Amino acid sequence: MIERRLALPLPAAILLAAVAGAILDAGFPDRSWWILAPIGVFLMLLALLGRGLWSGLLIGMVSGLSFWLIHISWLTLYLGPVPWLALAGLQSMFFGISLALIVVVLRYGPRVWPSRLGRLGMIPLVVAGLWTAREAISSVWPYGGFAWGRLAISQSESPFNSLVAWVGMSGLSFLLIWLSALCLQLLRESGGRPVLRGSVAVAAVALLLVVPAWPTVSSGETRLAAVQGASDAGLFARYSPGQILSDHTSATLAVVDEQVDFVVWPENASDIDPLRSKDAARNLDYLSRAMDVPIVAGTITQRDGRFYNSSLLWKSGEGAVDIYDKVHPVPFAEYMPDRAFWRPFAPELIDLVARDYSIGTRDNVFDVDGIMAGIAICFDIADDQLVQEMIDDKAEIILAQTNNADFGRTDESVQQLAIARLRAIEAGRTVVNISTVGTSAIITPDGATLDSLPTWLPGAMVQTVPLSDTVTPAMVAGRGIEWLVSGLGLAGFVLCSLNALRARRNRARSE
Repeated sequence: MIERRLALPLPAAILLAAVAGAILDAGFPDRSWWILAPIGVFLMLLALLGRGLWSGLLIGMVSGLSFWLIHISWLTLYLGPVPWLALAGLQSMFFGISLALIVVVLRYGPRVWPSRLGRLGMIPLVVAGLWTAREAISSVWPYGGFAWGRLAISQSESPFNSLVAWVGMSGLSFLLIWLSALCLQLLRESGGRPVLRGSVAVAAVALLLVVPAWPTVSSGETRLAAVQGASDAGLFARYSPGQILSDHTSATLAVVDEQVDFVVWPENASDIDPLRSKDAARNLDYLSRAMDVPIVAGTITQRDGRFYNSSLLWKSGEGAVDIYDKVHPVPFAEYMPDRAFWRPFAPELIDLVARDYSIGTRDNVFDVDGIMAGIAICFDIADDQLVQEMIDDKAEIILAQTNNADFGRTDESVQQLAIARLRAIEAGRTVVNISTVGTSAIITPDGATLDSLPTWLPGAMVQTVPLSDTVTPAMVAGRGIEWLVSGLGLAGFVLCSLNALRARRNRARSE
């Protein structure tokens, strides 16, 4: 069979898988060598050639561990190795299962689609569909999923980033995997001139690059001030009550004379709940009155005996005229799912999460004096459904409030900014990514950085930014593209599995 001639010895395949995981990570921020991401995928697929189901699972686990242990190493900064190893291990299991399924397609696909056109046309599509299905499942399950490390995120500043407005995050991942799998299949083909096969690969890349960026038409503009207080609001930070509120107040007072339409603060910018503290409320009232504009401020609220990670739309003399409660609190950080089950494994770490934030049920759009602003708190920006909902509710701009203090100067903040950049392109909206400590930036709908702030330094971005009511093809399709390509991958896997079973039965009869 074709794949046998390219098969590596198992030890060499395992080593290649480990190297491929590290190469894949280098395609993501902080390095952002985006071209390495599809190369890393290509090497993972190459390591699978000639393997069976179980050795494919092993190679998938190795490549997944190599990638995830590097990619989320920022978890160890304050929390130590246990959460890091647990999350990397879980994601590696997803990786292993998906690559085990891909092994079946690479091995038996040439029998299911025996013509050259069939092999080149179907096998890459099915492989890409299975990879996308893995990303889709791990992004929503378990406990709401972990929508980090999707291949599309590596392309936030690449020439391929404009494709996300057409096909969304999952669609962009699919196309990149398709390119990698197509190149592998071209390499496997024994007939035809190498120049011709190389031309096919170049043509496939060119085909994606010539797709024009989706035109975003401005429906107006607004001038805003996004304030970074440079406050260490981390889980283990030591500060006196009101210090974080004071830091953001001081940074806002530095631009109090600016003429803006509203002010936006990060997640947890007020460490005292203005809904329960008269002093904190008076502080926001003073700033709102001094600038004569509303303030969108992040804080922790307690209502009806429950705690919420909230964003308040505050107006002087009126207080909080609207509230958004974070819909996607982070499991094992902002709340502890199944606490009784998990506590025996690491009681000290589990007990660190002493307060469980409730899951919000309010809509994620504020009417800021006629400007419809979509609100995303921290990991909300990685949730496809929440972004879809704010666009469906006519959001003209996205305010992504976050608190990255727990991760110091690690890659976490720039990885999150990459997600925000793709969301700007995907939704056709300006995204204001404002953090307590950075990385804070204003991203325009074409993915360009309009303004940014140095990390861990107080400051404010005061800019006039475009508003838009454009609906991109990605927002029209929603998760339909994800379902379509995932279904294609799973259907192709079933066909290849049936072929494998048929071949096994035939061998048994012949014996």
